[in-house]
Amino acid sequence: MTDTVPAVPPAVDGTVASRWLPALLLLFVGSGCAALIYEVVWFQLLQLSVGSSAISLGILLGVFMGGMCLGSLMLPRYVGTGYHPLRVYAALELGIGAFGVIVLFLVPFIGGLYTTVAGSGQVSLFLRAIVAGICLLPPTLLMGATLPAIARFVETTPAGVSWLGYFYAGNLAGAVGGSVLAGFYLLRVYDMPTATAVAVALNVLVALLALAIARVTSYTPATVTKGPAAAVPEARLVYVAIALSGLTALGAEVVWTRTLSLLFGATTYTFSLILAVFLVGLGIGSTVGSELARRVQSARAALGWCQLLLCVTIAWAAYTTSESLPYWPINPSISTDPSYTFQLDLMRAIWVMLPATLLWGASFPLALGAVAARGQDPGRLVGGVYAANTVGAIVGALLTGLVLVGTAGSQVSQQILIGVAAMSGLLMLVGEPRRPAAAERGEPAEGRAAGAGFEWGGTVALVVVVCAAAVLLARTVPPLPGLLVAYGRYAATWVGINQIIYSEEGITASVAVSRTPDGVLNYHNAGKVQASSEPQDMRLQRMLGHITTLVPPNPAKVLVIGCGAGVTAGAVSIDPMVTEQVIAEIEPLVPRAVSTYFAEHNFDVVRNPKVRIHLDDARHYLLTTRETFDAITSDPLDPWVKGAATLYTREFFQVVRDHLNPGGVVTLFVQLYESNDAAVKSEIATFLEAFPNGAVFANTVNGQGYDLVLFGQLEDRRINVDAIQARLDVPEAEPIRRSLRQIGISSAVELFGTYAGSRSDMAGWLQDAQINRDRNLKLQYLAGLGLNLYQSAAIYRNMIAETQYPEHLFEGSPETLAALRGQIERSLAMSRPQF
Repeated sequence: MTDTVPAVPPAVDGTVASRWLPALLLLFVGSGCAALIYEVVWFQLLQLSVGSSAISLGILLGVFMGGMCLGSLMLPRYVGTGYHPLRVYAALELGIGAFGVIVLFLVPFIGGLYTTVAGSGQVSLFLRAIVAGICLLPPTLLMGATLPAIARFVETTPAGVSWLGYFYAGNLAGAVGGSVLAGFYLLRVYDMPTATAVAVALNVLVALLALAIARVTSYTPATVTKGPAAAVPEARLVYVAIALSGLTALGAEVVWTRTLSLLFGATTYTFSLILAVFLVGLGIGSTVGSELARRVQSARAALGWCQLLLCVTIAWAAYTTSESLPYWPINPSISTDPSYTFQLDLMRAIWVMLPATLLWGASFPLALGAVAARGQDPGRLVGGVYAANTVGAIVGALLTGLVLVGTAGSQVSQQILIGVAAMSGLLMLVGEPRRPAAAERGEPAEGRAAGAGFEWGGTVALVVVVCAAAVLLARTVPPLPGLLVAYGRYAATWVGINQIIYSEEGITASVAVSRTPDGVLNYHNAGKVQASSEPQDMRLQRMLGHITTLVPPNPAKVLVIGCGAGVTAGAVSIDPMVTEQVIAEIEPLVPRAVSTYFAEHNFDVVRNPKVRIHLDDARHYLLTTRETFDAITSDPLDPWVKGAATLYTREFFQVVRDHLNPGGVVTLFVQLYESNDAAVKSEIATFLEAFPNGAVFANTVNGQGYDLVLFGQLEDRRINVDAIQARLDVPEAEPIRRSLRQIGISSAVELFGTYAGSRSDMAGWLQDAQINRDRNLKLQYLAGLGLNLYQSAAIYRNMIAETQYPEHLFEGSPETLAALRGQIERSLAMSRPQF
């Protein structure tokens, strides 16, 4: 006699339960939608504390996916089959909703503790992992357990395994909805608490529906036989193959997200769109794969062919993103409606990613079919395959994002992924169980030897052909074009115009330097010109640096946020009163590049002995350092770049205030081009709320608005123009005088004659401004709608409509103030419409 143990139910009450399987599919749609909303919110929330560096993001992703992996493994081991699957599922959903609320309040508290004790180095990384683990592991454990829990509602027959694939597809469909809902609506219109409330409501609704279905469906654990009857030959190879599939999927997603964000513009909408398309492909592929798993004779062989076809689709994506799409005749500035741009980006993302994502999606249910055997616990079956796939995904994302792209580049990364996909396919096809052994069929010894030789010969031939094809496909992968790195979404409009003299991919960003035919240098980051040696750009960068050090009485120690081309930092460094300067830069490539190509324009600031480069997210650096400064100047990436808005929030400006010494000042760059009225209002209103005695100075081109310098002080002190001129007149200040003359400014009067307004001047214009706060990061959603607009002249005219000479801001001799008044009034008159 054989022993029997409780196991899984046979479709739970047969016909009655089968009727409810489509309803369970809808439950997974709701569950997936809530999970993606949480993921977006939690990552955004945690980045405010642990930073946005590649290492911080890697830690968050590893903990999030690791929790789901552990959850899928732990539930089948610690929750017996005697519990009704739907009640277990409902409990998990309610738990996720509860933790959703807890995390919303826990992250700021834990984050505050972390920033109090964290410093830099390995200890800081360990503490970041602890913070992420405390906040993310409990809910992600529950998320990972949902699919194994509901899997016990079906059998491990081909039809049952097919339904498991459909559940997975439904979860992905919901995730698509969650990505779009959070990225395009909830966080754009509302904030993180509101988005969390929607996700919690979905969890509760799904749990209540699951409990309702449980009431009308009976559940009786079946009994199965222990032992090898349920074993599948070489099942471990299937787990390895699906892990490698997860590795290539997430590795490719990292590469494609970086490349497509250059091509589309790295807005929060772009990242939501790319994620949605990726998930759509996985969902459709999983649906098709679920049907195939039920119909094909060998799910294992089908899985192998999916992996081999991935070699072709990865090569296709590499070709389209590097050799095709950047040169499509598209000029984004033609359309002023972002909805048309989103439609275009959607189609291009589908063109690149859909073929490969269909195959990755189909691989999961095929892997289930390949290892499924009648009598298995479906929870253990799904949990094991899901965990293997997730482990591979974690390795792929971290290895590609933190190591391969930054050291070897996108080209080599994708070539490696092609090799891994080929290896995964061969594991499935080479070891595929074939016809019954010759001896069992009664064939003579000679026939058995001939058959064995034929099979080995076929295996060797398959390996040779696959390896040769993989090598040939890998050789077709082109390098990332420097033109795309430099000009991003406008690459097609710059073909053959400027020379790309430097282009490299870093851990967090890709950097390029170009030279125009007349010798002007451009520094590129995020797929656009961020700084240049053009007169209008040099003027802004020098103004930003010199105002920062000339106003405070003793600017001994200065922080520069963002290295860029180094021109602002260089302007700071040549002030003889500055004895110590810190540059906070997130991308290690940037200082190396600008020290090579922009040393003439930035006074070789990177090699200046009084300058220290701190490689970290500037927000994280300020939150965790105990250093204080006499002046802080910030020249971050465009506010439409995802993550940059964290350097423009009301809370961050308070952190800046807290790190200023008495008499300290802060300056901030604000662009008017590639922006819109709402975004500029948000930037200025948020800054002036933190620094109510602040002022705005303008860098105009032929009287038209171009960009701005926002100025704030810790105390309400007047700017003594005569004292600043006296500082400029001493012999030691000759480098500053020369720097100012190079941008057309010969005196303190001319420097501060660029005044464009203060809080009282702009009160009417700022009346409907939306304050950018940590809980909403409103700016990145506002600015993301204006990255293809060029309305700087109109924005500036509206901004200065009520500006008057600021009686409260300046002091000096009557002659100096009279000259300053005349300078300001002439400058404003040039920019206002003439009737």
